[in-house]
Amino acid sequence: MISTDQPVIRSAYQQSIADYWNREKDPVNLRLGEVDGLYHHHYGIGEYDPAVLETPENVRDEAIIAEMHRLETAQAEVLLDHLGAVGPGDRLLDAGCGRGGSSIMANHRFGCQVDGVSISEQQVAFANEQASKRGVAGQVRYHLRNMLDTGFETGAFKGIWNNESTMYVDLHQLFAEHARQLAPGGRYVTITGCYNDVTGGRSRAVSQIDQHYICNIHARGDYFKALSANGFVPINVVDLTAATIPYWELRAQSSVATGIEDSFLTAYREGSFHYLLIAADRI
Repeated sequence: MISTDQPVIRSAYQQSIADYWNREKDPVNLRLGEVDGLYHHHYGIGEYDPAVLETPENVRDEAIIAEMHRLETAQAEVLLDHLGAVGPGDRLLDAGCGRGGSSIMANHRFGCQVDGVSISEQQVAFANEQASKRGVAGQVRYHLRNMLDTGFETGAFKGIWNNESTMYVDLHQLFAEHARQLAPGGRYVTITGCYNDVTGGRSRAVSQIDQHYICNIHARGDYFKALSANGFVPINVVDLTAATIPYWELRAQSSVATGIEDSFLTAYREGSFHYLLIAADRI
């Protein structure tokens, strides 16, 4: 493994991102992860079971939390579905890994080595602890590295994904690094929120999401321009917008709501914001 001689944090903005996630102990991430020990940092897809809202009051919140976790895990399963044929001898990269839940799922499904990277020391330490608890630390490893310059070997990975982490970086820099790291014919997958080019810039609701997460949401078209410029050819593009709205409706009724739910629901319903899965092959 080649280590980078560059500092992990490259700018004041990246430092603010690292500080945010190092401090973050949001129940919307932690309580959902406590359901089965898979800690995610992304949203969910699919219809929720309305029966959870009718359970007795003393167990209703617990039922809602479990249902939200089911939806976020379903989202990760859909992402992994699009990585294509992956075998035990392959290697995958989770770029912007959060607390590592998707990496553990990928290892369980494919039996292969998975590396995750984050600029948050807290996230990396937490994720490695979870891998140890599950007995997969030898195959699932998390690293304090910058996904724009990881230091990993050229052509080392069969697949790479970003799950709701692309809005923190420049897309051309990100996809150039991914293209370097992927073997020819390797697959890249992202699930991301992006603003609608047709509506002309960020809506008020999208700007509120940016401010809440100190991110910089990209236009939908920017993804395809940056992918093409770096030798990627899309093979699947799936609009998950309608599929994610139920998650946000349920989250708005939960004890772990953060106050940003209305902005997401407004942006999705008015059409200014899209939730996309993009799978592309490196040529």
